[in-house]
Order: sequence, then C-alpha cells, then structure tokens
Amino acid sequence: MEPIEDDAAIFPPMSTQAKSPWRWIPTLYFGQGVPYVVVMTLSVIMYKNLGISNTDIALYTSWLYLPWVIKPLWSPFVDMFRTKRFWIVALQLVIGASLALVAFTLPMSHFFQISLAVFWLMAFSSATHDIAADGFYMLALKQYEQAAYVGVRSTFYRVATLAGQGGLVWLAGSLTEATGNVVLAWQIVMFVVAAMFFMLFVYHRFMLPVPALDLPTAKNADVMQGFVATFALFFKRKDIFLVLTFLLTFRLGEAQALKLATPFMLDAAAQGGLALTVKQVGFAYGTIGILCLTIGGLIGGYVISQDGLKKWLWPMIMAVHIPNLAFVFLAFTLPDSVATIAAAIAIEQFGYGFGFAAYLLFMMMVAGGPDDDNPNKTAHYAICTGFMALGMMLPGMVSGKIQELLGYPNFFIWVCVCTIPSIITALFLKIDPAFGKKVENAKV
Repeated sequence: MEPIEDDAAIFPPMSTQAKSPWRWIPTLYFGQGVPYVVVMTLSVIMYKNLGISNTDIALYTSWLYLPWVIKPLWSPFVDMFRTKRFWIVALQLVIGASLALVAFTLPMSHFFQISLAVFWLMAFSSATHDIAADGFYMLALKQYEQAAYVGVRSTFYRVATLAGQGGLVWLAGSLTEATGNVVLAWQIVMFVVAAMFFMLFVYHRFMLPVPALDLPTAKNADVMQGFVATFALFFKRKDIFLVLTFLLTFRLGEAQALKLATPFMLDAAAQGGLALTVKQVGFAYGTIGILCLTIGGLIGGYVISQDGLKKWLWPMIMAVHIPNLAFVFLAFTLPDSVATIAAAIAIEQFGYGFGFAAYLLFMMMVAGGPDDDNPNKTAHYAICTGFMALGMMLPGMVSGKIQELLGYPNFFIWVCVCTIPSIITALFLKIDPAFGKKVENAKV
C-alpha cells in the first residue's frame, strides 16, 4: 500500500492544519464543471463557428460522453492506486495541458480529427477527476458537513457552467469581432481556460487538506472479487429493468435538443435558424438560461426536502418535458427579438432545472438501497450516472442526422415526442413517501 506521505510530498499542502471547506470546495467543484462544459457545449459552438456540419458535430462530439458513461468501470482503480488528493491535483495539470493542446491544433489542416482526440483525452481525465473529487469530498468532511456543503458544491458547478456557456462564448464572439479571425479567437479562449487550470493545479497543490482516511486501498486478491460483487448487487435488483429504462429515457428528448440548440440559434434564417451572433447566444442561452437553470434547481431541491420525492415526482417530470415546446415555438416563429428568444429559453431552462432535481434524487434513492443501508452506494451512484451519460450519448449521436432530415421545426416536435417513454415509465416507479424529506438542519 502506498503511504500517504509520498503523495503529500509530491503535492504538499500549505499546512497540516485543518482547512475551512470554503477554501477548497468552491474551487474544486468549479474545476469539476469547466472541463465538462468545454467538452459538451463549448466544443459544439467552436466547431460550428469553424464550419463543421451539424451531423458531424452531433455524431462525433456525442462520443465524448463515453468516458462519463464508462467511468464506473475504472473507479475502483482510483481507490487502489495513490490518494484522491494526488489524482485531483495531477489530473488538473493534465486537463490544463489538454486545453493548451486543443488551441495548438486549431490552425492545422486536420484540426477536427486531432482536436477531437485531445478532447477525448480531456474527457477521460475529467471523468476520472470527478471520481476522485467526489471521493475526496466524502473523506475530507464529516457526515454532517457533507450535507451542509452539498449546496455549495452544486452552486459552484453551476457557476462553472455559466462561465463556460456564457462568459467563454461571449469572449469568443468578442474576439472574433475584434480580430476577424475565428481560429485565433478560439485559440485564445482555449489558452485562457488552460491557464486557469494551471492556476487551479497550483492552488489545490497547496490548499487541499490531507485527510487521514485518504489512503490507497490494499492491492490483493479480494479486490477483483469485490469489484464484481458490487456490479452484481446492482443488477440483481427486482426492478432493475424499470430503473434502467427510466435512467435511459428521462433525458431522451433533452439529449437531442441539447446538441442542436446552439446550432439552431446560430444558423441563418434561410436554414431555419434564429441567426443569432455568438455573443447573443452567450447572453441568451449561456447566461440567462444557466441562471434560470440554477434557480430552478435550487427551488427543486428545496421543495423535495420539504415534502419528499414522491409528492413532487410528477410535477417535476412535467416541468422538465413540457417547456420543450419553447423550442417548437422558436422554430416555427423565428422571432427577431433577442429578448423574446431569451425569455423562451429562460422558461425552458427553469423548468428543466426544477424538474431535474427529481432525477438526481431518484438516482440517490436507487444507490442507497431500500433502507439507505447499501454499503456500495458510492459505486452504485456512479453506475447510475454512467447510464445517465449513456442516455445522453446515444440519442445525441443521431440527433444531427434527424435534424437535417426533418428540419428544425419538426425536429423539436420530435424532441417533444421523445419525452413520452419516460412519462410512461414513471407510472410504474415505486417511491418511498419519506425519501428526500429533511430530517434535520445542518448549518454551514
């Protein structure tokens, strides 16, 4: 077993005293959110600006979901080798280097293929960083602190999304207007994000605490046996088919809409799009939309904590799916007013943020077992998130082709039709009425 002192010597903390969670939780989860939004959203806008077709964008960037889909397969190895703290700091350095490499590839003749390969490396590093960060969070905090700071980590993950979809998109648009060079503009954006990750690497190298329990597990014959048993226990559930169906279909419509939302806003009116500039997309979708998504999520979590998941499941499912009609409205009317477009997006994003809280709580319920006594709940939650990512990846891969065949108006009608399977599946879900209710208040 690797001694923790070895890893602490490689990436030493500033002091051995306990550090306030406020000094590392916000930056840790901001750092967790940025690579995801860069790979999943920023890359789509960048490739669209650089002339890649909707079909290729949707197909190839959807493959970038794969590391998040399969991350449960290697999560035990993060436990076995080195400490969580080591993985976090080392992977932030790798992510920073990957972002810089993307910037260097953009002027090349085969930039699309090469940058995709680098993005895949970054996605793999980011998914592994997620495993380490979530594990470190549980090891570095006492149980009541984990509950108290869960809102903080979620908020700063959303801040990262806002910075990526809003600030960085706005920056790319501004640089394009100022320089007249799309490639240079996106190079600068990628270098900016790379520099930020190098700063996070340095900051966390000294500021992350060194939990006494953050030790690599012993490497012995029981590891593989436990690895197999963890997966077997999950798939032995009596309702496993129903659970997996709901996990895979809940985001069936969103997975397709998400891939084509920004191309729809950027495409010219002659192509059925809204003809917005990159800066306008950054404002309407990346800023107003994400703010409403965050507010919806905070309200969703609050009402579940008051009344439980069972009471709010159906209102939240409807809140996720019905606002998809906002894109149908935009596709058929093609309004010129940015305010009208932003208002429609705000409604859609608020509904999704509010309703998505139910989906997250459902995964926690599945991972916790019937009495929240599952010793493998961390691994089982990772399996749930893997299926969630799979439910995003597969529909997203074909969404570009579907849009090109149907056109934007009919495509967004198709998105609404794709919400029906999850609604039908929800009819058969069994939810404990007490699940999700607040038992006690924990003060930060």
